[in-house]
Amino acid sequence: MHRMATCNIPWPDLTHVALTHFHVDHWGEVPMLLFALRWGTEPARSQPLNVIGPTGLMERMRHAARALGDWVLEPGYPLHIHELQPGATYSLEDDVVLETCKTPHTDESMAYSVRDNSGRLVYTGDTGASDSLADWALDCDLLLAECSLPEDRGIDTHLTPKRAGELARKARAGRLVLTHFYPPVEEVDPAAIAAVAYSGTVVAARDGDRFTVGA
Repeated sequence: MHRMATCNIPWPDLTHVALTHFHVDHWGEVPMLLFALRWGTEPARSQPLNVIGPTGLMERMRHAARALGDWVLEPGYPLHIHELQPGATYSLEDDVVLETCKTPHTDESMAYSVRDNSGRLVYTGDTGASDSLADWALDCDLLLAECSLPEDRGIDTHLTPKRAGELARKARAGRLVLTHFYPPVEEVDPAAIAAVAYSGTVVAARDGDRFTVGA
């Protein structure tokens, strides 16, 4: 929440939140967001908020409500919980569509694609190397890929810079943006390593970066 505010992201206007899986670094601040939208906006929020995630999202929201209070599920404005299966398509607004793909990380982990008539963004969420993910992401304009660990610490459920570059090459991505850095990978140059496997533009993302997708 603080980083969104610092980066001048208009968080009071959020309409959708999409969760890839249930590790705490990917969904732990959802209750804070719900609380801030109720008490940190003026006038008080009335527009709905849609929270999207894998199967099991509603159960976890109920757990959070038992721990923190009923306001988690009844925040004072319409809250809609949407559980999606891999391969699902969900309409966000007009011609903007969200799509999902299973990834090898946790049992529920999914990647997301957001597309309209002008472009397509694919976000891997947390994932290991996956040819099926590359096929699903084929010809995306921008591939936002996790890049958690350096090569000498690589594991099957996370990408390294080399594996992220290989994923982008197989997907024929227009650009590759790396994110989700654990401290050890910041000791190397992940963009330069990914660029050995992928000939397109590679960027190691920083908080506050802005990227245009499509026309």
